[in-house]
Amino acid sequence: MKAISQDRYGSPDVLRLVEVDRPTPAAGEVLVRVRAAAVNARDWHVMRGDPYLARLMPGVMGLTRPKAAIRGTDFAGEVAAVGAGVTRFRPGDEVYGEVDGAFAEYVCAPDGVVDAKPANLTFEQAAALPLAANTALVGLRDLGRVRPGQRLLVNGASGGVGTFAVQLGRHLGAEVTAVCSARNAELVASLGADHVIDYARDDFTRDEGRHDVVLDLVGNHPLAALRRALKPGGTLLLSGGGVSTGGSVFGPMGLIARAALAGPLIRRHRVLVLEARPGRENLAALRRLAESGALVPVLDRTYPLDRVPDAIRYVEDEHARAKVVIAV
Repeated sequence: MKAISQDRYGSPDVLRLVEVDRPTPAAGEVLVRVRAAAVNARDWHVMRGDPYLARLMPGVMGLTRPKAAIRGTDFAGEVAAVGAGVTRFRPGDEVYGEVDGAFAEYVCAPDGVVDAKPANLTFEQAAALPLAANTALVGLRDLGRVRPGQRLLVNGASGGVGTFAVQLGRHLGAEVTAVCSARNAELVASLGADHVIDYARDDFTRDEGRHDVVLDLVGNHPLAALRRALKPGGTLLLSGGGVSTGGSVFGPMGLIARAALAGPLIRRHRVLVLEARPGRENLAALRRLAESGALVPVLDRTYPLDRVPDAIRYVEDEHARAKVVIAV
């Protein structure tokens, strides 16, 4: 089968379209014929081994190259085969999920990170959901505990996670303020934002004490400034997916590390680091939200498998709006 692989860290030029053996599902796994996969900020972070500090931590990154050679995590497609013990799926079922190795014609995934594809979505739309929408769901529903009538601010509202966060905020009954560039104001307003702030003209952190929950997806403000935008007792949620002022050594981990250390000592606000793990329960929740119309994936561009390097370069350099998808 064809797949996008890398054997060292670097620019998109290190990504190669290669022929590899088609995987065989082990017990508890599902083999999926990938029809579409999505690009995330995580892909270019892993591609570059950035931030450098992350190479020393257990996970996908290794010291000199990624532990998983094939890039991509979000997929949608059709079940080709199932391993022993899998009873939820059978060949031909349309599914979606999140696992390493999605930029390929086939991928094996544990049964627990796969769910039925939303019936009303295309494969490309469904592939846009798992990582980004799950991050927004865990952040707002579980950690932020967003309730009707609260004020929610999303910094980085036009990105992959941000476009889902705006929609979920509205679904949860919040008054949503979206921070993005002027060119994306119309987009986020169409997704349900009540207020839109152009970050080039206004600094939302100077608007003191307005918001119950602030979801920061960018990492371009100090912790103290972000907290200034919160009401007493408000919640600050930090995600490491965006570009940070920390540079390639620490990246977003600098701000997140400070938040993790300071969080337990802060009494006026809740400061939480957002980590969202894949799982069937949240995939099922996202499916129901999509099928009800409460969650609509927004696609910026679609690329074929052999142009994954161009797709990642676009996400990394061109401030892509919402999601970029790979049609396999």
